[in-house]
Amino acid sequence: MANHRIVEIPASKLKKRITEILYDKGYILKYKFEEDTKQGLIKIALKYDPQTKIPAITDLQRISRPGLRQYSKPGDFRRIKNGLGVAIISTSKGVMTDKEAKAQNVGGEVVCYVY
Repeated sequence: MANHRIVEIPASKLKKRITEILYDKGYILKYKFEEDTKQGLIKIALKYDPQTKIPAITDLQRISRPGLRQYSKPGDFRRIKNGLGVAIISTSKGVMTDKEAKAQNVGGEVVCYVY
């Protein structure tokens, strides 16, 4: 337990899918969805490097906001940290990474950048 920290956040469908994507891409150690309350909780174990104690997620930028939505076409997705980061896109086919959206040739709302 020395190399991770537990964070609890209120659950929503979008947050659950973002959590699954971050786990698949190796940014978080593990997660658990709990349905004990009306809304539910997501417990996330953040990942840190064992030697340097540097977190796996060094930066997370929210791009699209309720007051200013940001949409992008598949050809306009920009590279995040020279290909090392990931953009999370909300499309008509669900929430996915920028690479998955480009492969399926769908655009959508750019939710955030993670690196």
